[in-house]
Amino acid sequence: MLMRTDPFRELDRLTQQLLGSGTWSRPSAMPMDAYREGDEYVVAFDLPGVTPEAIDIDVERNMLTVKAERRPVAKADDVQVELSERPLGAFSRQIVLADTLDTEHIKAEYDAGVLTLRIPIAERAKPRKITISGESSPRQIRG
Repeated sequence: MLMRTDPFRELDRLTQQLLGSGTWSRPSAMPMDAYREGDEYVVAFDLPGVTPEAIDIDVERNMLTVKAERRPVAKADDVQVELSERPLGAFSRQIVLADTLDTEHIKAEYDAGVLTLRIPIAERAKPRKITISGESSPRQIRG
């Protein structure tokens, strides 16, 4: 077996052991990307190893909350763990959504450990042309 030493990995492992992983009262943050694609905003969360049943998505007014929990895999009694680096526990992220987004029509998709939310832009926030009505003949201003 080939062994490599990475002092920063060891420091991360020790920090995680001392501080522990996330709990429901103190969840860890989950990494995410957010970007605009056409007429919708896309938010993607990395949640590898989390089952779709362990993900909870809530929207209250303009606050989006995503919670997930990664639980340990059941092991036989005779298994001895040599190394455990994958974080377990609760993960959470809250995002304040702009009033210009349509929170009634959010779509969620989970594939290959990535939760993707698609939030459409509200019709009232899209650019539109305003027509001008009035007299068609020019008027002269007298002074």
